[in-house]
Parts: sequence; C-alpha cells; structure tokens
Amino acid sequence: MTPAKSFAEFFAGIGLVGLALQRSGWLCQYANDIDPKKTAIYDANFTDHRCDLRDIWETDAVVERMGHPFLATASFPCIDLSLAGHWRGLNGKHSSTFFGFAKVAEKLGAARPKLVMVENVVGFLTSHEGKDFSAVAALLASLGYWLDAFVLDARYFVPQSRPRVFLVGIHDSVASTHVIRQQASTALDDAWLHALGREAKLRPPSLRRIMQTVELETGWAATPITAPPQSAYTLDAFIDTDADQDWWTEDEVEKHYNRLSDRHRRQVDALVRSRERFVTTGYRRKRNGSTKLEVRFDGIAGCLRTPRGGSARQIVVVIDDGELRLRWMSAVEYGRLQGVDRFEMHPNERQMLFGFGDAVCVPAIEWIDRCVLSPIFESCHGTARRNGRQSNARASAKSHAGGQR
Repeated sequence: MTPAKSFAEFFAGIGLVGLALQRSGWLCQYANDIDPKKTAIYDANFTDHRCDLRDIWETDAVVERMGHPFLATASFPCIDLSLAGHWRGLNGKHSSTFFGFAKVAEKLGAARPKLVMVENVVGFLTSHEGKDFSAVAALLASLGYWLDAFVLDARYFVPQSRPRVFLVGIHDSVASTHVIRQQASTALDDAWLHALGREAKLRPPSLRRIMQTVELETGWAATPITAPPQSAYTLDAFIDTDADQDWWTEDEVEKHYNRLSDRHRRQVDALVRSRERFVTTGYRRKRNGSTKLEVRFDGIAGCLRTPRGGSARQIVVVIDDGELRLRWMSAVEYGRLQGVDRFEMHPNERQMLFGFGDAVCVPAIEWIDRCVLSPIFESCHGTARRNGRQSNARASAKSHAGGQR
C-alpha cells in the first residue's frame, strides 16, 4: 500500500510552504507555530486543519499530534543568523529552536519522516564560519538522513531578490533512483561529484566546499537539479500604480528624495527627465549615521522583510510622465511578490506584512517539490531495499577522505 503523500510544516508562519505543497497533492497532516498572530492568519486560510500553537520544545505533545507524515519541513527563525540577531547563530534564542525540531524527529524513532526540508537565509551557510550549517547537517545525519543542499533565489520566479538555503534530508531507508549518494571514491567519474558540481548557480563554491569536506554519519547526496528557467516578468505588473493608492504628500516625497545618494539622485533625475515610466522599490537605511533612501534600478524588488521600525518595509517608487511618486508597499503587493495572488488577508495590515516578510516564496517551493520532493516520493515506493544497503552506505561515508566531524 502506498503511504499517503503527507507532510508536517514546522515554523509554519502563515503557511506558504504548505500552500505550495498542497498545490501538487501533498496533504498537511500537522502544522505548528508559536506566533498567535501568524497562526490566526494560517487558520483563516487553511480551514481543513488548524495550526498547533504550541512550543516546539513540548516534544511529547507535538509528537502525539503530528502523526507519521512522509515529509517534515522546518523554516526555523533566521534572526540569529543575520545582522539583526547580532550573528548569534544557533546559540541565539530564536534560531536555536531548530534543535527543538530535531528533538521531535529523534523522539519519533523509526516513525520519523522519510524526507525533511530545512530552509533559512544564506547567512546560514556562513554563520560562525560555516560551523552552524555543519552542525545542523551533522545532527540530521545522526538521525539517519543523507543530505542534499542548494541555494535558490525567488528572482527566478517573481521580481524579488530572495536567495534562501535549502537542506533536504533523505532517510537512509528510502531507496530512490532520484538520489545520488556520496561514495568513498573520489574518481573523476564519481556520479555524486559530477552531480554536485553540475549546477554552480544552485550549489555555489562555499556550499560545495562544505559538502566535500564535512564528513557525515550517513553522507551527502545530490539530486539531479538544474537552475530553473528564468520567468518573464515586469515589476510593474506586481505593483499598483493607480491614483487610489496611499501616495505620500509632496513634502514627504521631497524629504525622501533628499535622502538619495548622489549617484541614485542622478539616476532618478535622468528618469524623470526622460518622462518614461519606471516602477521600482527602495529601502530606508542607516549609512554613516544618517538615513538614506536606496533605490533599485535592476527591475526587481529587494528582499521582503518584516516592517520593524519602518525602515525594513519596502517603498514603492514610481516615475511616470516626469513625476516621482512614493508610498509604502502594501501587504497585497508583498503577497504577490511571494507568489500569492489569492489569500485571506487579516484586517491588520502590519500583521500581514510580518506574515509575508517572514515567509517563503511559493513558486520556489513548488519548483523544489517538482524537482526534488515529489520525484523522491514517487520513485521510492515499491522499491525493496537490498540487503546490506544501510551498512555499505555508512561504510562508504565514513571512509570518505578529507572530512571533518
């Protein structure tokens, strides 16, 4: 009997990972998040189940409720892996909750999910000189998972620069032709090494270096992924430019215009003089003790963030027929840039901005599902494990040269 194509979503937020997975037939068996404002939005959009508002460290209660899904996802808090969290890394209060997720998987024992997918910011790779990423990989490997990793940017699908690191764990009990496992050999014809180096856009040198030097109890794996085709889009199509929007007053526009750097002001002035239509976004940032408005001119929005303090919220910049207009970006536009067209919006705009700013890009998850998750699910069923596969695989990983614990 084929197991259900089911998943559990940890650190679910407003549920965009689940939204992407359910579009291809995955069934949400369990969702968990500790933020009541985000879970309220989640529950308004997913009426067939509710998000469990429970601390992930309540291991026994979480395990009792989550059942036995095939896949578990974990977009654990990123704040300690960035400047905002002072680079505390996995020692930080927020990002250390990954270990709560790992404890749940450990408690499940033989019933733990066959697939796990961990997601975070690119700072995850460099936090504490790569030691945090390596520690997460080693812990997942100790639970029986072979690991593939890649970096995927939302800009392939929508006009938003949002690179994220994805770590996919395939349990040792899974026999899938879609997974190329690391072997002891490092010969030039090694299939794993070939797959690892084939797509530099998705596995940059810093990531490949970790995968080739950090030894795991199981080993590293690779799925035959290639960079997704670049979608054809214009930022203009994602932004509302009509007169009904909450455009700033002339005084407010002038104040922010004066905050432009000399270089950005020259570019804006040239666009105004041209009288051509130009739609983009900008941020307020602190530079050398003063507030600056930094505008993008590459046709995509900057990475969406939560609106703490106002400066992290994106500003819509429209130049049309010689006029410069500015306003805050709306939650609806945040949703579009995360690949969401239809969503039950909370009446509190700020709560929606927090929800979308902390979320994942839906078409990016759909691409991962299409290329990695669903193919593994579909190919592993009905394939009997050969005797000795587990012991031979672990022996190969342990004998891999040049590794570190």
